[in-house]
Amino acid sequence: MLSTGLPQGAVPKLERPGPLRDRVYEALLELITTRALQPGQHLVESELAGHLGVSRQPVREALQRLNTEGWVDLRPAQGAFVHEPTEEEADQLLTVRTLLEAEAARLAAARADSAGITTLEQLCAQGEEAVAADDVDTAVALNARFHAKIMELAGNTVLAELAAQVDRRVRWYYTPVARQRGHQSWIEHRGMIAAITARDEPRATRLMRDHTEHTRRSYHARQQG
Repeated sequence: MLSTGLPQGAVPKLERPGPLRDRVYEALLELITTRALQPGQHLVESELAGHLGVSRQPVREALQRLNTEGWVDLRPAQGAFVHEPTEEEADQLLTVRTLLEAEAARLAAARADSAGITTLEQLCAQGEEAVAADDVDTAVALNARFHAKIMELAGNTVLAELAAQVDRRVRWYYTPVARQRGHQSWIEHRGMIAAITARDEPRATRLMRDHTEHTRRSYHARQQG
Protein backbone atom coordinates (compact mmCIF):
# COMPACT_ATOMS: atom_id res chain seq x y z
CA MET A 1 0.00 0.00 0.00
CA LEU A 2 1.27 3.49 -0.78
CA SER A 3 2.10 5.90 2.03
CA THR A 4 -1.15 7.78 1.47
CA GLY A 5 -2.75 4.66 2.95
CA LEU A 6 -6.01 4.59 1.03
CA PRO A 7 -8.19 1.58 1.89
CA GLN A 8 -8.84 -0.89 -0.89
CA GLY A 9 -11.68 0.37 -3.06
CA ALA A 10 -11.79 3.78 -1.34
CA VAL A 11 -10.79 5.86 -4.33
CA PRO A 12 -13.86 7.26 -6.11
CA LYS A 13 -14.04 7.18 -9.88
CA LEU A 14 -13.61 10.57 -11.49
CA GLU A 15 -16.84 11.72 -13.09
CA ARG A 16 -16.80 13.04 -16.63
CA PRO A 17 -17.20 15.55 -18.17
CA GLY A 18 -15.97 18.70 -16.40
CA PRO A 19 -12.58 20.31 -15.77
CA LEU A 20 -10.14 17.71 -14.54
CA ARG A 21 -9.02 19.85 -11.61
CA ASP A 22 -12.63 20.06 -10.41
CA ARG A 23 -13.12 16.31 -10.64
CA VAL A 24 -9.87 15.70 -8.77
CA TYR A 25 -10.95 18.24 -6.13
CA GLU A 26 -14.30 16.44 -5.64
CA ALA A 27 -12.58 13.06 -5.40
CA LEU A 28 -10.07 14.26 -2.80
CA LEU A 29 -12.76 16.08 -0.82
CA GLU A 30 -14.83 12.89 -0.71
CA LEU A 31 -11.82 10.94 0.56
CA ILE A 32 -11.25 13.55 3.28
CA THR A 33 -14.87 13.86 4.43
CA THR A 34 -15.28 10.09 4.64
CA ARG A 35 -11.93 9.92 6.48
CA ALA A 36 -10.39 7.51 3.98
CA LEU A 37 -7.71 10.21 4.22
CA GLN A 38 -7.28 10.90 7.94
CA PRO A 39 -6.70 14.26 9.65
CA GLY A 40 -2.97 14.91 9.78
CA GLN A 41 -2.20 12.48 6.97
CA HIS A 42 0.58 13.47 4.55
CA LEU A 43 -0.70 13.91 1.00
CA VAL A 44 1.91 13.09 -1.64
CA GLU A 45 1.05 14.57 -5.03
CA SER A 46 2.62 11.79 -7.08
CA GLU A 47 0.89 9.04 -5.12
CA LEU A 48 -2.51 10.73 -5.23
CA ALA A 49 -2.05 11.26 -8.96
CA GLY A 50 -1.31 7.55 -9.34
CA HIS A 51 -4.38 6.56 -7.34
CA LEU A 52 -6.62 8.82 -9.41
CA GLY A 53 -5.00 8.09 -12.77
CA VAL A 54 -4.12 11.71 -13.53
CA SER A 55 -1.02 13.88 -13.78
CA ARG A 56 0.33 15.80 -10.78
CA GLN A 57 -0.84 19.21 -12.06
CA PRO A 58 -4.61 18.80 -11.37
CA VAL A 59 -3.75 17.23 -8.01
CA ARG A 60 -1.60 20.25 -7.14
CA GLU A 61 -4.40 22.61 -8.19
CA ALA A 62 -6.96 20.64 -6.17
CA LEU A 63 -4.74 20.68 -3.08
CA GLN A 64 -4.34 24.45 -3.37
CA ARG A 65 -8.11 24.86 -3.50
CA LEU A 66 -8.59 22.50 -0.56
CA ASN A 67 -6.01 24.51 1.36
CA THR A 68 -7.94 27.72 0.66
CA GLU A 69 -11.13 26.10 1.95
CA GLY A 70 -9.48 24.74 5.10
CA TRP A 71 -9.50 21.03 4.27
CA VAL A 72 -5.75 20.76 3.66
CA ASP A 73 -2.72 22.47 5.21
CA LEU A 74 0.18 23.32 2.89
CA ARG A 75 3.37 23.50 4.96
CA PRO A 76 6.57 25.04 3.55
CA ALA A 77 9.26 22.45 2.82
CA GLN A 78 6.97 19.68 4.14
CA GLY A 79 4.08 19.39 1.69
CA ALA A 80 0.34 18.93 2.05
CA PHE A 81 -1.46 17.42 5.03
CA VAL A 82 -5.11 16.79 5.77
CA HIS A 83 -6.24 19.52 8.16
CA GLU A 84 -6.67 18.56 11.79
CA PRO A 85 -9.67 20.50 13.13
CA THR A 86 -9.32 22.19 16.50
CA GLU A 87 -11.87 21.84 19.26
CA GLU A 88 -12.96 25.43 18.65
CA GLU A 89 -13.46 24.86 14.91
CA ALA A 90 -15.60 21.81 15.55
CA ASP A 91 -17.62 23.56 18.22
CA GLN A 92 -18.34 26.57 16.02
CA LEU A 93 -19.38 24.45 13.04
CA LEU A 94 -21.59 22.10 15.04
CA THR A 95 -23.20 25.04 16.85
CA VAL A 96 -24.13 26.62 13.52
CA ARG A 97 -25.44 23.26 12.36
CA THR A 98 -27.74 23.13 15.41
CA LEU A 99 -29.24 26.51 14.57
CA LEU A 100 -29.88 25.61 10.92
CA GLU A 101 -31.23 22.13 11.59
CA ALA A 102 -33.54 23.21 14.41
CA GLU A 103 -35.17 25.82 12.18
CA ALA A 104 -35.44 23.27 9.35
CA ALA A 105 -37.23 20.84 11.68
CA ARG A 106 -39.69 23.55 12.72
CA LEU A 107 -40.47 24.44 9.11
CA ALA A 108 -40.75 20.77 8.14
CA ALA A 109 -43.32 20.26 10.89
CA ALA A 110 -45.33 23.11 9.42
CA ARG A 111 -45.04 22.09 5.77
CA ALA A 112 -44.22 18.39 5.31
CA ASP A 113 -46.64 16.31 3.25
CA SER A 114 -47.34 12.59 3.59
CA ALA A 115 -44.92 11.66 0.80
CA GLY A 116 -42.09 13.49 2.53
CA ILE A 117 -42.86 11.83 5.86
CA THR A 118 -42.89 8.43 4.15
CA THR A 119 -39.43 9.14 2.76
CA LEU A 120 -38.15 10.03 6.23
CA GLU A 121 -39.55 6.78 7.59
CA GLN A 122 -37.87 4.79 4.81
CA LEU A 123 -34.52 6.48 5.41
CA CYS A 124 -34.85 5.84 9.13
CA ALA A 125 -35.57 2.14 8.58
CA GLN A 126 -32.56 1.85 6.28
CA GLY A 127 -30.39 3.65 8.83
CA GLU A 128 -31.47 1.27 11.57
CA GLU A 129 -30.58 -1.67 9.34
CA ALA A 130 -27.14 -0.19 8.64
CA VAL A 131 -26.47 0.28 12.36
CA ALA A 132 -27.60 -3.30 13.07
CA ALA A 133 -25.16 -4.52 10.39
CA ASP A 134 -22.39 -2.27 11.80
CA ASP A 135 -22.12 -0.64 8.37
CA VAL A 136 -20.81 2.75 9.49
CA ASP A 137 -20.25 4.21 6.02
CA THR A 138 -23.83 3.50 4.98
CA ALA A 139 -25.18 4.77 8.30
CA VAL A 140 -23.28 8.05 7.87
CA ALA A 141 -24.56 8.46 4.31
CA LEU A 142 -28.15 7.74 5.36
CA ASN A 143 -27.86 10.14 8.28
CA ALA A 144 -26.84 12.87 5.83
CA ARG A 145 -29.76 11.99 3.53
CA PHE A 146 -32.21 12.04 6.45
CA HIS A 147 -31.14 15.52 7.51
CA ALA A 148 -31.07 16.73 3.91
CA LYS A 149 -34.65 15.50 3.46
CA ILE A 150 -35.80 17.48 6.48
CA MET A 151 -34.05 20.50 5.03
CA GLU A 152 -35.87 19.90 1.72
CA LEU A 153 -39.22 19.58 3.48
CA ALA A 154 -38.57 22.90 5.23
CA GLY A 155 -39.00 24.56 1.85
CA ASN A 156 -36.59 27.44 2.50
CA THR A 157 -34.06 27.76 -0.32
CA VAL A 158 -31.71 30.12 1.51
CA LEU A 159 -31.69 27.88 4.59
CA ALA A 160 -30.95 24.86 2.38
CA GLU A 161 -28.05 26.68 0.68
CA LEU A 162 -26.53 27.60 4.03
CA ALA A 163 -26.92 24.02 5.27
CA ALA A 164 -25.27 22.68 2.11
CA GLN A 165 -22.22 24.80 2.86
CA VAL A 166 -21.66 23.04 6.17
CA ASP A 167 -22.94 19.58 5.18
CA ARG A 168 -19.59 18.07 4.27
CA ARG A 169 -17.92 19.33 7.40
CA VAL A 170 -20.78 17.92 9.44
CA ARG A 171 -20.14 14.52 7.82
CA TRP A 172 -16.44 14.92 8.59
CA TYR A 173 -17.15 15.44 12.29
CA TYR A 174 -19.96 12.89 12.48
CA THR A 175 -18.09 9.95 10.94
CA PRO A 176 -15.80 9.32 13.97
CA VAL A 177 -18.77 9.19 16.37
CA ALA A 178 -21.26 7.38 14.12
CA ARG A 179 -20.65 4.01 15.75
CA GLN A 180 -20.76 5.53 19.23
CA ARG A 181 -24.05 7.31 18.48
CA GLY A 182 -25.32 4.11 16.90
CA HIS A 183 -28.94 3.13 17.37
CA GLN A 184 -29.65 6.03 19.74
CA SER A 185 -29.25 8.47 16.86
CA TRP A 186 -31.99 6.71 14.90
CA ILE A 187 -34.26 6.55 17.94
CA GLU A 188 -33.95 10.34 18.02
CA HIS A 189 -34.73 10.44 14.30
CA ARG A 190 -37.92 8.47 14.98
CA GLY A 191 -38.93 11.06 17.54
CA MET A 192 -38.41 13.84 15.02
CA ILE A 193 -40.55 12.04 12.45
CA ALA A 194 -43.33 11.74 15.02
CA ALA A 195 -43.14 15.45 15.83
CA ILE A 196 -43.15 16.42 12.15
CA THR A 197 -46.09 14.09 11.47
CA ALA A 198 -48.02 15.65 14.36
CA ARG A 199 -47.15 19.14 13.03
CA ASP A 200 -45.76 19.93 16.46
CA GLU A 201 -43.32 22.72 15.60
CA PRO A 202 -42.01 23.38 19.15
CA ARG A 203 -41.33 19.69 19.77
CA ALA A 204 -39.68 19.19 16.38
CA THR A 205 -37.43 22.17 17.08
CA ARG A 206 -36.50 20.95 20.54
CA LEU A 207 -35.84 17.37 19.45
CA MET A 208 -33.61 18.46 16.58
CA ARG A 209 -31.69 20.83 18.83
CA ASP A 210 -31.17 18.06 21.39
CA HIS A 211 -30.21 15.61 18.63
CA THR A 212 -27.52 17.83 17.13
CA GLU A 213 -26.23 18.74 20.58
CA HIS A 214 -25.78 15.03 21.37
CA THR A 215 -23.58 14.70 18.29
CA ARG A 216 -21.55 17.76 19.28
CA ARG A 217 -20.98 16.43 22.78
CA SER A 218 -20.08 12.98 21.46
CA TYR A 219 -17.48 14.48 19.14
CA HIS A 220 -15.86 16.50 21.90
CA ALA A 221 -15.92 13.53 24.30
CA ARG A 222 -14.16 11.40 21.70
CA GLN A 223 -11.50 14.03 21.07
CA GLN A 224 -10.83 14.42 24.78
CA GLY A 225 -10.81 10.65 25.34
